[in-house]
Amino acid sequence: MKNAMRRATADTDVREDVRLDVWLWAARFFKTRALAKQAIEGGKVEVKGASGKPAKSVHVGDRLKLTRGEERFEIDVVALSAKRGAACVAQRLYRETESGRAAREAAAEQRQLSGAGYSKPPSKPDKRARRLIRALGDIDAL
Repeated sequence: MKNAMRRATADTDVREDVRLDVWLWAARFFKTRALAKQAIEGGKVEVKGASGKPAKSVHVGDRLKLTRGEERFEIDVVALSAKRGAACVAQRLYRETESGRAAREAAAEQRQLSGAGYSKPPSKPDKRARRLIRALGDIDAL
C-alpha cells in the first residue's frame, strides 16, 4: 500500500526544471542521453540563444535551437519530463515554432531537389571497376 502511494506521488510530482540532456532524451530528439550530451557539448544545442551545458536546467517557456544531422529545429518547451515515454507523449513536451518548421521544410525540399539530377548506378562496382576507381583517385582534386 505504501509503495503504491509513493509511486502515485512520484508520478504527480510537478517539476520546475529538468537537466537539458535528460529533457532532450525524454522528448525523443536523441536516442540516448550520451548522444544528447555529445550534441550539447558539440555546440549543436542553444538555450535562449546561448550554448548550453548538459546539466543546464530547462524551464517551461525556454526556446531551444538544435541541430540534428541536416535538420535544424527551433522549439519552445511546453512541458517538462525526466522520463522517456511514448512518442505521442514526447511530442506534447514541445511546440515547434512556425518559422522553424517552415525553414526546416524548405531545407528538406532543397536537399531533395539538389539530388534530383543524380541517378544511382544500377549495381555495385565489380572488382575491376573498384580497381579503376582506386587507380584514378579523387578526380575532383585534379
